[in-house]
Amino acid sequence: MPKKILFIYYQNLKPGGVARVMINLANELCESGYDVSILFLMEGDNKFYKINPKIKIHTLDSFGHWGVNKINPLLDRYLKKFRHRYSLKKYVYDFGQWDVMNKWLKNNQSQFDIIISCWYKLSAQISVNKIIASKTLAWEHSNFEVGGKIWGDILRPKYKNLKGVICINKASVDYYKTLNPNTFLIPNLIGEPFESIEKIDFDSKKNHLIYVGRLDEDKNVSSIIDVISNIDLKDFIFKVIGEGSELENLKRLAEDKKLQSKIVFTGQLSIDQIKNELLGSKIFLFMSKTEAFGMVLLEAMFCGNGLLSYDCNYGPSDIINQNNGFLIPMNDKILFQEKLKDLIDNNDKLNQLNRTAFEESKNWKKEGVLEKWMTIITVK
Repeated sequence: MPKKILFIYYQNLKPGGVARVMINLANELCESGYDVSILFLMEGDNKFYKINPKIKIHTLDSFGHWGVNKINPLLDRYLKKFRHRYSLKKYVYDFGQWDVMNKWLKNNQSQFDIIISCWYKLSAQISVNKIIASKTLAWEHSNFEVGGKIWGDILRPKYKNLKGVICINKASVDYYKTLNPNTFLIPNLIGEPFESIEKIDFDSKKNHLIYVGRLDEDKNVSSIIDVISNIDLKDFIFKVIGEGSELENLKRLAEDKKLQSKIVFTGQLSIDQIKNELLGSKIFLFMSKTEAFGMVLLEAMFCGNGLLSYDCNYGPSDIINQNNGFLIPMNDKILFQEKLKDLIDNNDKLNQLNRTAFEESKNWKKEGVLEKWMTIITVK
């Protein structure tokens, strides 16, 4: 009998790195003969990323909880001027979602041999129930410093009850091993459409700098625009792919810097369109303030891009080396600028970096990642 595995996450309704890497792994395990199910905590058409039709999908209406429907409207009505109202509403949702998920798991957990919780709040909630926790792996996708008072200080010590913890960066392994000795480092599975890229036509690459990801303050794309405004881009242009709260501010900044002809904002693209843009570009620029892994760095490398990134906590230092790019100390804009200018000015050096980055990507192929997962899953 194949092992029965249940993944738990919030949604597959819109773009999201966690949803994508979870589905990549679920699809691969399904193809390897495991009996795989996914529990989504939001109802709707959970089909944004393609899921193998053999995988069983369960959905819960976490927004249908009485707390969300009765308490939150009261907070909106009577605490309009309370500056922590939004945080309070989030806690009401979190505890409502916990209640809904917990009831479902109590009724259904006996069907599964292994549960893989894909977010720290869900893992903290599950860890309280020793029976369910004993078959649950916490897959930690966020920086280990998140959590605050409730999810971090109060509940995270309960991680000792879990079957194990899977981390995607080395710093997290060191932290979680103090809570649970069964802590393992497994990088994210890159998945399709990047995994199957076997060769690249480097001669057809365009003089494009590129960024892919959310456009919010943490991603710090405004600093990239500042940097490129201070160098001669020659015939290079900068493509910014993604959406987010900072989009309009970034467009205004590009205008203020008189870079309208040099910066293209594409908006959100499909994963296949992103692959094509990365295959056509040469340098991936990344100045994020904080990360858990930096999956997009791998995607860029699989498409033969040189990587130029801040050494933020955590992730880029696990990925970037002399074969694929340059790791710049946090907030050292001058050095970032110098390295970018050097690559733009030295075509042969950049072409060589594109080729060695692509070769380096082969070290991140799925076989090694899957082998680590299967070793853990097969342990009694």
